[in-house]
Amino acid sequence: MKNITKVSLSVGGKDLVLEYGKLAGKANAAILVTYGETIVHVTTVMGKSDTTLSYFPLSVDFAEKLYAGGKIKGSRWVKRDGRPSDEAVLKGRVIDRSIRPLFPTSVKRDVQVIATVLSADGENDADMPGLVAASAALTISDIPWEGPIAGVRVGLIDGAYVANPTYEQRKTSKLDLIVTGSAEAIVMVEAGANETTEEETLAAMKFAHDEIKKIVAVILDLQKKIGKVKQEFILVETILSELRLEVAAKIRGPIAKKLGVPDAETGLIEGFVATLKDEYLDKLDGKQLYEIVHDVFAEETRKITIEKELRIDGRKLTEIRELEAEVDILPRPHGSAIFRRGETQVLSVATLGAPSLGQIIESMEFETVKHYIHHYNMPSYASGETGRFGAPGRREIGHGALAERALMPMLPAEVDFPYTIQVVSEVMSCNGSTSQASVCGSTLALMAAGVPLKKPVAGIAMGLMYDGKKAVVLTDIAGLEDHVGDMDFKVAGTKDGITALQMDIKVKGISFEVLEKALAQAKVARLEIMEVMLKAIPEPRKELSKYAPKIVQFEIPTDKIGEVIGPGGKNIKLIMSETGAQVDIDDSTGVGKVTVSGVDPVSMDKAVTWIKGMTHVAETGEEYDGKVTRVEGYGAFVEFLPGKQGLVHVSRMSKDFVQDASAVVKEGDIVHVYVKGVDDMGRTDLSMVPLDQLKPEAPRERSGGFGGGDRGGRGGDRGGFRPRR
Repeated sequence: MKNITKVSLSVGGKDLVLEYGKLAGKANAAILVTYGETIVHVTTVMGKSDTTLSYFPLSVDFAEKLYAGGKIKGSRWVKRDGRPSDEAVLKGRVIDRSIRPLFPTSVKRDVQVIATVLSADGENDADMPGLVAASAALTISDIPWEGPIAGVRVGLIDGAYVANPTYEQRKTSKLDLIVTGSAEAIVMVEAGANETTEEETLAAMKFAHDEIKKIVAVILDLQKKIGKVKQEFILVETILSELRLEVAAKIRGPIAKKLGVPDAETGLIEGFVATLKDEYLDKLDGKQLYEIVHDVFAEETRKITIEKELRIDGRKLTEIRELEAEVDILPRPHGSAIFRRGETQVLSVATLGAPSLGQIIESMEFETVKHYIHHYNMPSYASGETGRFGAPGRREIGHGALAERALMPMLPAEVDFPYTIQVVSEVMSCNGSTSQASVCGSTLALMAAGVPLKKPVAGIAMGLMYDGKKAVVLTDIAGLEDHVGDMDFKVAGTKDGITALQMDIKVKGISFEVLEKALAQAKVARLEIMEVMLKAIPEPRKELSKYAPKIVQFEIPTDKIGEVIGPGGKNIKLIMSETGAQVDIDDSTGVGKVTVSGVDPVSMDKAVTWIKGMTHVAETGEEYDGKVTRVEGYGAFVEFLPGKQGLVHVSRMSKDFVQDASAVVKEGDIVHVYVKGVDDMGRTDLSMVPLDQLKPEAPRERSGGFGGGDRGGRGGDRGGFRPRR
């Protein structure tokens, strides 16, 4: 605690403070970062021994604690913070995707980064401070890492770019862009936008990079003060270099000849491995042979693309694979569509529901309700493999969130289309950019479901091959181009602007020239894709599916809400059971907003009429056809609106004298009545005689009975009870 080192700078008008030496002394490095009153603790630890995994075992966890926002978990049975929310997973992925490319290939040990939010002020998001702290921790630690980097969120508010906008500012921002990078180049991009132009987006990235350079300088200053000596690792070759060169020389030419034609990659590596097995059986095992063939294939693929500007499947650099779009695949769901690009095929299904079916999100800062939910599933069969089947992984959560972000700005306002909307994208076949195929398929499914999208949205994935001198940008990368290439840059948007971005790279950074070219090619591609989509369905359907619920919304006075709900929910439960419609009441906006939903319009109309009748205050002169519910000698009680009754006194049943009400009506009769008046206690006097034909009533002492007329002589008190004489 005595040897605490601090550095700080101003970002977005607030101090960003990094502290080392305060907590977690046993970690390789730990940083406490403060931004406003939001505090994140980030640790990084490396394992003690090498792993035998074929990939770099990096894990990044972002832990949001409810206590950080001064909250206790709402569940009555479980109070411990549970599994990470989707939002926490996405924040962890942002850190992971930013730092992963900068680890040397020689590192084969487990590396774990944990970012724990200790204080959340409800104003400043913890994700960018957490990313900066992760970079600082890795930079000062003894873990080999080629940083530092930094991250900044950028908003576009009233034409001005804002660094790390607050939650409140983000509500009015045209852009929500996250950029991470080094002092020299951009490393990762993630964005949601409301049709920003390519020029606006690129300018925002440059604005972010200016801020990133300042943060990187402060991290380097911290490293000078307390940085540890990096551990050194040597990349161990499991194959003798002479043997590797021998096999590579033998297959390089034959592999190169097979590239540049459709389906060139199909079974190519496996075929060459099978051919070489007999010859090298005593020197190399199947895994080693596969590694050599794969490396040669990757090298030749990059070479033909960069030098000849020809792709492995014979396409031109800007050429999109064959496109196909179809709607109304499934009869019962409210909207469905298939979108195919080459071998990538996605089935998207849209479902509409009542507003009450929105997803409640309980976070450290807020409790919110989502009314648009996008889920993405990619089972193992999509890639022709076996594998785990069950709960979504981080990749599925990330791809679903990206598609959700792409479509969100084009959804109708809730006041115009008061539905909860869920879209599920099922990947049927995968060969590059299933997330953007999900964007396209989901746009089609929503339009088929009758959701009045402002504009259709299409998406495309851009790639890059870079040899240190020449950079070649690829439109619509296939799976292997993604695998052996240097960039996966997903761009979604309308014909007028960008709605979502996500960029991951495998090199240390990307220049703005490459980004500008990629954005320009992506715009041309998404317009081409949109033409195919609009041939399948040119505009959103005007009517919803017959299986989709219909919704009616109206307002009632807040003082009538209790009357509709009833004691213990008795009245509202009765309405729903009798009509079959779903009824929800919300008073969070200061008025009683009633939502009635159901598949059967008749049931809905009945429920609407019932509720409106319960809350309507009858006025003198109104006319109704009502049902006689009870008959007493002095008059009849008539339900003239659902849940509302009034008394027709015998003196107002006929122009002629009536001795007993039962002589005129019986229970169950339908009678036409006029509202004569409502007394101070809310009781309604009715008449079966038009009001202008009623005889004037003689003044008499009121007995307090229910209804008008001869209360003292025959009416008795309320309910027909005759007082004893």
